[in-house]
Amino acid sequence: MGQPSRDSTTSDQPSEPRLDSWKEIAAYLGRDVTTAQRWEKRESMPVHRHVHDKRGSVYALASELDVWLKTRRRHAGDDDKELESEPVVPAATDPPSAAAPRPRTRMAIATAVAIVVVLAIAIYVITRARRANSAQTKIGSLAVLPVKNLSGDPSQEYLADGMTDALIARLSTIHGLRVISRTSVMQFKNPRISVPEIARMLHVDAVVEGSLMREGNRIRVTTQLIRGASDEHFWSETYDRDVRDVFAVQSELAQSIARKVQVTITGAEQARLTSARPVAPEVYESYLKGRFAYNKSNTRAGEEESIGYFEHAIEIDPTFAPAYVGLAAAYNDLGTVVIGDPPAQTRAKALSAVRKALELEPDLADAHVLLANLQQEQWHWADAEAEYRRALELSPNDADAHAGLASWLMCQGRTDEALAWARRGRELDPLAVSGANMGWILFQSHRYKEAIRELRSALAVQPDDIDVLLYLGFTLIANSQSEDAIPVLERAVSISHRSPAAIGVLIRAYSHAGRRKDALRLVAELKQRHKAGYLPAGAFVNAYLGLGESDQAFVWLEQAYKEQSNILQFLKVHPYFDPIRNDPRFRDLLRRTGLQ
Repeated sequence: MGQPSRDSTTSDQPSEPRLDSWKEIAAYLGRDVTTAQRWEKRESMPVHRHVHDKRGSVYALASELDVWLKTRRRHAGDDDKELESEPVVPAATDPPSAAAPRPRTRMAIATAVAIVVVLAIAIYVITRARRANSAQTKIGSLAVLPVKNLSGDPSQEYLADGMTDALIARLSTIHGLRVISRTSVMQFKNPRISVPEIARMLHVDAVVEGSLMREGNRIRVTTQLIRGASDEHFWSETYDRDVRDVFAVQSELAQSIARKVQVTITGAEQARLTSARPVAPEVYESYLKGRFAYNKSNTRAGEEESIGYFEHAIEIDPTFAPAYVGLAAAYNDLGTVVIGDPPAQTRAKALSAVRKALELEPDLADAHVLLANLQQEQWHWADAEAEYRRALELSPNDADAHAGLASWLMCQGRTDEALAWARRGRELDPLAVSGANMGWILFQSHRYKEAIRELRSALAVQPDDIDVLLYLGFTLIANSQSEDAIPVLERAVSISHRSPAAIGVLIRAYSHAGRRKDALRLVAELKQRHKAGYLPAGAFVNAYLGLGESDQAFVWLEQAYKEQSNILQFLKVHPYFDPIRNDPRFRDLLRRTGLQ
């Protein structure tokens, strides 16, 4: 405990030792700083301010905290034995020398005492009933909020994010528990609203809050479970370990949470929860830095930065499977039409990395999702479906697996089933990519007004997401709103550093809005860039279909077939192919991609 500062001591203050910071107060209470501050604000926990110190300087007296804690437990019904042993205070009586009260006065006193006793009994019964009801309330869903970095070093943020991801991934393997995905919970990294409000927005019964502090190669992780409706903190635990034991900490935390929410776990789920292996700190840190770079940006610079970190982790420990998954994801993203590297090069590297990950750890759900994506891009439809369904077996709460299977069904023309799976994904990811995924499927289903609503909602949450901007631009054009699509797509072109995919769709918007001169100017830009190096065929397919030049579109469709362009996944349903569906060249393309 800290000692009182000389300057802050006054003559009328107790001389007992003080807890001289939020950190010391939280440690004394066995909670994290956020909880301690919430208790002061909402439950009048006794905390004092140093009157002459800088703003935010606080202290507390241990004796006052002890009294407050005892009172709080009684009021909250946390300790039934205390309540049961609490004596009934008799009514005050006059001293013997005083005159005896009149009969009417005695009756009034007796009535008051009876009322007090009845009220005390009623409060006791209600408290016990509420506690029993709370204990019986089943927790079927929860959200792991972003773990707070309390290290005092912003550069350690990747470590806190890594702990958040790991807890979500482990808990997501439990079939009997609905766990909100990373993309939605990350909206609450610095929340300005209460836990009950967050729980209502995410439609969950409970919330996991946590904090992480690092000193050298030691980490301290504090986690607590909070009921969403009542803000009741009903479990907390602190782990102080070496960084190399971080997987063991994640395993123990996930098991403790599963036990506390009383969810039924199968033998296979228990095995996945308990799996842990020691990892060298430098390997784990390099991997987490790679994930941090990968998650913060879908630009070429972000992907290449993440690749450097993943390769460094693999160089130190070639048996560390998660690093191979990260490497595969980054290479796969480089080969999309948004960034524009040749798929023949990037896809081979991605496939090699993801297969190595599964060779090392066959039960990595995210590796199965990624392998499914790669197989779908190469039109291995049956293999892709099997991998998506295997991922869902391993991790039924994986929002990416739901989105992937929904996309697979959409490509087959099974749009109603695709929407059903997308809606299941929305339950796991209510605030993020589910809206983009749903909007894209609705667009492919020719349900443009519904798609626009979904995509505008998604854009409100993620205003700089390239995919959402592109999907909205696609849909506005299809709904005869090309003028509205132009600023959306111009923004996509700008923030993507002139992505060929965004330019290709913007050409269509300009053409349909009567701005053919602007459209041809962008076509010339694409051609010039193509002379200097590789440019995705899909960009030219969208451009020439938008200009109404079908023969040129087929030239580039054939090139897209040769490079196995991602755009050909959508041949069967994409509205932009509607004008050429009866052309024999198009039917032949459907057959060759396995979609006929």
